Amino acid sequence: MSKKPQPINARTTNTRAARSEARRAATERMREERERTERAARIRRRTIVGAASAAVLALAAGVAFAVGGSSGPADTAAAGPLVVPANAGGADGTVITYGKADAPHTLEIYEDFRCPYCEQLETTNGKTVQQLADDGTYKIEYHLATFLDQGLGGKGSRTALAAAGAALNEGVDKFKQFHDVLYANQPDERNDGFADVNRLLDLAEQVPGLKTDAFVKAVQDGTYAPWASQVNKAFDKSGVTGTPTVKLDGTKLDVFTNGAPVTPERFTAMVKQVTG
Repeated sequence: MSKKPQPINARTTNTRAARSEARRAATERMREERERTERAARIRRRTIVGAASAAVLALAAGVAFAVGGSSGPADTAAAGPLVVPANAGGADGTVITYGKADAPHTLEIYEDFRCPYCEQLETTNGKTVQQLADDGTYKIEYHLATFLDQGLGGKGSRTALAAAGAALNEGVDKFKQFHDVLYANQPDERNDGFADVNRLLDLAEQVPGLKTDAFVKAVQDGTYAPWASQVNKAFDKSGVTGTPTVKLDGTKLDVFTNGAPVTPERFTAMVKQVTG
């Protein structure tokens, strides 16, 4: 026996519409999450393939190679006297500190300007990371590397780091702003875009007051290239094997989940958990 159809009223129509909208929203969220996961997987495959190719070539030439280490071409390319930028700190001036000197906690960030995962973390959490430093929750210590030049070929990591040294010489705030601009305009890791000093100088125009005559000359002359090499050597000695790595008071924070950066809310929660 068939059931008699029930009359359709406004309440029934609204309920159906709400359910339909909820299904569409859920489908859209699933699609976006799938795209993020697939993009992260593609980036990971490209980075691994590039590093593996470099490893094969290095082994064929009888050269020791380790992902996350960069003894070899990336270090020997820097010629000239060692000039340490003003405002550099740490042992041998290889650490860049942003924030209040008397902050009770220290956030260490290990990164490479050419690293796509560093760009993802910066895009997702950069503003939150800076805000917590500006609020005095912690100070940030940047430990920078150039190992992707060896893994992928080229010199973009060390050229960008040398330019960042020139920005640091102008001021810590100038470095931080230039640091953010570099990640906001990061080329594909297979495209050695940061190797072009003219490209770096163009990006520097986005930082008010940075492009002084001294800055331009330092970038064009590679004044801080030997310093960039020293910074990378310090990274090698740190025991950190990949970027980005984030530590708060020595405790490593898991800033990636399922191949994607954690949300700003999750990052803040992890900071509160460590700082109490």
